[in-house]
Amino acid sequence: METIDRALFVSEGTPPYDDSPMQIGYNATILAPHMHAMCLELLEDHLKLGMHALDVGLGTGYLTACFAVMVGPQGRDVGVEHIPELVESSIKNIQKSAAAPLLKEASFSVHVGDGRQGWPEFAPYDAIHVGAAAPEIPPALIEQLKPGGRLVIPVGNIFQDLQVVDKNMDGTLSVRSKTSVRYVPLTSREAQIRGY
Repeated sequence: METIDRALFVSEGTPPYDDSPMQIGYNATILAPHMHAMCLELLEDHLKLGMHALDVGLGTGYLTACFAVMVGPQGRDVGVEHIPELVESSIKNIQKSAAAPLLKEASFSVHVGDGRQGWPEFAPYDAIHVGAAAPEIPPALIEQLKPGGRLVIPVGNIFQDLQVVDKNMDGTLSVRSKTSVRYVPLTSREAQIRGY
């Protein structure tokens, strides 16, 4: 978080370091800094140089840029967002950050797509982060998680838990709840634009 300045990823006039989520348009938010820190800490051992990472619901691109710096040019970092305008603005944000050189290389990319389906082209992933709450863990994300990998995802509707899902080497899953959270829902583009 020291390498990637959050101020480059919020609107002008918005206090970038206030510890609260902020609206970014299209019924989406950028997470509060403490949630970014928690997710990075939970995924740290799965974001080493050369590893593969997927960020679902990339929003402003902040966490995706952090992932890119952590896995480096030897790794692969993919961000998926279903709102094209957010993808465009996230690319502009990333281009102003320390992750910009990685975006020019084949090791870092952002895509318009339904994050509930992940991004199979570059799977399997060592680390998957989901920035919106799913009623249940999408099967496609489990399929795209590498054995030994970790998925961090908020699960629930009104009441949500940040779940840490580890895929064991034999393909079985270990799931634990880290904390109670309140995220926007992981939904279709149409439902999100309508306001869920």
